[in-house]
Amino acid sequence: MNKFAYLCGAAALALSAPAVQAQVLTVCLEGAPETFNPELTSNGTTAYVLGQIYDGLVSVERGGSEIEPALAESWEVSEDGLTYTFALRQDVAWQSNDSFTPSRPFNADDVVFTFHRMMDSEDPFYEVSGGNYPTFNAKLADNLASVEKVDDYTVAFTLNKPMAAFIGTVAHGSLGMTSAEYAKAMMDAGTPEQLDLAPIGTGPFQLQAYQTDAMVRLLPFAGTWGAEMGDDLRTPMVDAVVMAISGDATVRLQRALAGECLIGLYPNLADKETIEASDTVEAVQTPVPSTGMLHFNFAEEPFQDQRVRQALAQAIDMENFVEVIYSGMGHLTGAVVPPALWGTASDIGPWEYDPEEAKRLLAEAGYEDGFETEVWAIPVSRPYMPNGRRAAEIVQADWAEVGVDVSIVTYEWAEYIQRARAGEAKVGMFGGIYDFPDPSQIPNNYLTCEPDGSTAPSNIGDWCDDRFNEVMTEAGSITDQEERIALYHEAQQIVHDEVPVIVLGGADTITAVNTSVQGYVPAVFGSSRLSGVTVE
Repeated sequence: MNKFAYLCGAAALALSAPAVQAQVLTVCLEGAPETFNPELTSNGTTAYVLGQIYDGLVSVERGGSEIEPALAESWEVSEDGLTYTFALRQDVAWQSNDSFTPSRPFNADDVVFTFHRMMDSEDPFYEVSGGNYPTFNAKLADNLASVEKVDDYTVAFTLNKPMAAFIGTVAHGSLGMTSAEYAKAMMDAGTPEQLDLAPIGTGPFQLQAYQTDAMVRLLPFAGTWGAEMGDDLRTPMVDAVVMAISGDATVRLQRALAGECLIGLYPNLADKETIEASDTVEAVQTPVPSTGMLHFNFAEEPFQDQRVRQALAQAIDMENFVEVIYSGMGHLTGAVVPPALWGTASDIGPWEYDPEEAKRLLAEAGYEDGFETEVWAIPVSRPYMPNGRRAAEIVQADWAEVGVDVSIVTYEWAEYIQRARAGEAKVGMFGGIYDFPDPSQIPNNYLTCEPDGSTAPSNIGDWCDDRFNEVMTEAGSITDQEERIALYHEAQQIVHDEVPVIVLGGADTITAVNTSVQGYVPAVFGSSRLSGVTVE
């Protein structure tokens, strides 16, 4: 991605003073934000940053799974389940920057603009910054008929068919509200891309500076609505937030143990005992529902044959894989929906480890002598994959035993995502973290396709199965939970049998949190909030 235009001097970014002074909250972040507009990404690393700047209509409660009001104070659903009417919070202030000072508070025009940009290809902002809206396209594009302003503080969303997970979907961080007035000002100035590079939100923090691939600095937004209404959990309590970017989990832990970062995200799970032995840092464990997968690219001839995909699944010793990669904190499963979430298919395990059967299937498919391929290793630590390189090495060794020669490929995280979504990965390591408590999210994001065969952006292997899509659509259009569970079980069985992906699993996460930090609660769903957090 291009370098961001919104930069400040390096001096403003330096971590030269001890973090416990001047109420600076320092965070060791595992990757760089790929954009500063939440609509353009479903990347959890980016969402962690943008979740401090933007608000949605609703949100997931801190550390829990309930949906709570945010920029919408309340909502009503029509009897037919097709219309959701939101009553918006009034007197919500927008942030400002050197290029823009708002003249009015947040209102219905902003909601309509935010969604219209993603819905209408004729909207002047639709193609700005590439015109790719992964979450919206995967979850809402086919079903959202209209978003209409009823009055300045009331907005009605009309669906084509009932959608059980609609409110949960609206809580997704990538559907944060953007300013229609700011967008117009940037368009009039001839710099529309600044909407996505120099963010203006309503959240508790605002961007002061971004040094590409090195550091993000946020300042408190005193006028944020949480502070105005006296909600301490939505009020910035520190003088600044500095996020130091480091893709190396060992480096992040070292900085956390040294007190340079008061919050260290995604240390290696194997380092839990090291953290627990520290007098100044705690290992906070969180049961984050997530699923990691190896996606077969269906543009590659070998992977168009189910026998090849099954063979490669049976060639991986998953018990060893889970034990090594997740350091004893993982879940051995073949189900796409993780064990921590309702709707998981607990009876679906991984394919049985059987190298001899794998060789037989490969020979039957015409690959008796094997073939060459690539496995892409994610370069950052995520709950669904704490060590992508080590995981790829295990797969490489196991597949070598059945004659498949693997080259390991990786890129910097933002480039990795872009290339994988462009279909470049032959076997791509990818996965997701649930942002709201509904089983539909990861199967829809990573495995569905449109009637014309086009796939969701995170479906990096371009797998398209009509029956799977029918089942997922039906499950998303009814409200009876038991019926939905049965349908999600069927969908997961289809994935297991067809093997478009190999489910790698996931694990609880740990966060290295300095004992001077008070009020930090790692999110179970969505992104953790830094509002309400203090430094003693």
